[in-house]
Amino acid sequence: MNYKYRLALAAFVVTSLSACSGGAESRRQANQDFNYLDTQPLESWTLPTGAMPFSNANYAIPSKAFAGDVGASVDIRPPQQVLNLIPGMRSNVDQDGVTVQLPRTSDLTKLWQVTQNLISKNNIGIAKQSADRIDTDWVSWTNEDEDHEVGSRYSIEKSPATNSYRIILTDWREDGKTVPVTANNKRRYSILMTNLVMSKYDETIREQARLAAAEQLKNIPISMGMDRSGFPVLIARAPYSDMWERLPKALEKLGFTVEDRNGSQGLIDVKYREPNDEFWQKLGTKPMKLTDDTYRILVGDLGNRTSINITDNDGKPVTGEILESAAPAFAATFQK
Repeated sequence: MNYKYRLALAAFVVTSLSACSGGAESRRQANQDFNYLDTQPLESWTLPTGAMPFSNANYAIPSKAFAGDVGASVDIRPPQQVLNLIPGMRSNVDQDGVTVQLPRTSDLTKLWQVTQNLISKNNIGIAKQSADRIDTDWVSWTNEDEDHEVGSRYSIEKSPATNSYRIILTDWREDGKTVPVTANNKRRYSILMTNLVMSKYDETIREQARLAAAEQLKNIPISMGMDRSGFPVLIARAPYSDMWERLPKALEKLGFTVEDRNGSQGLIDVKYREPNDEFWQKLGTKPMKLTDDTYRILVGDLGNRTSINITDNDGKPVTGEILESAAPAFAATFQK
């Protein structure tokens, strides 16, 4: 699998790496010289003749050697952080990889399914697999921050007993050659792989929620009722926002042509031309008692319900009899 780092994370990377000037080094290194590396080593203090020795532990410089990158080896890129996109999850990053703790077994099951789908759809090779562990083949990354193409292999594990999920970067290569992985790259690319899985999980859950919401909107009960002023209206048992999105298409199916809409006022201006008898037979209702003319549809927010009224071209509400004839037709349309 060859991911474009900048493109794969477009959903959650705020700044674009391509906007930076210069090559990969300029994006990883500080924009300064490294003259401090030429600093002469410290020497023992020589007391002037006749001076009394003085000692203060507050200014003592430790003599031990400190390990760490210096100069051009210092990576100034912002550190990667795990995207906690699952409600209630906790994550921990250590020297080997990332551990995710999930609140429910069902979350772990879904996350494992998402991981398997991600591996399959992106043709990631599998070196070894069991019920609770997947060892991947090489995953290639084309990253503008790197001087060469890099690759990594991962061990992905789940533990149903503790509802935990872990990603460990096991091997590293540069330009096709296996090399030791630095602590910084191990952390960065373990988190990167974790975030790809998390973003795919979030995308999957959102799509499932969208489909579930759309399924609920397929059958919206519509009946006669009264508005807050006591006037007859059609009542749809669905929130205003859902009805406002679906109503124009439903109107067009009933023979209305939408000419204008005003969401803030809940107004839809329409022109009506009655469909033929075959249409009504197929819909399974009697024709509405509306004449061919222009009308205004008034949509009202009643909390978890929505009111629908119709006025003629003079701004007068149509009769209750007309609304009663429209109710079955509106209801049948929202069930199609």
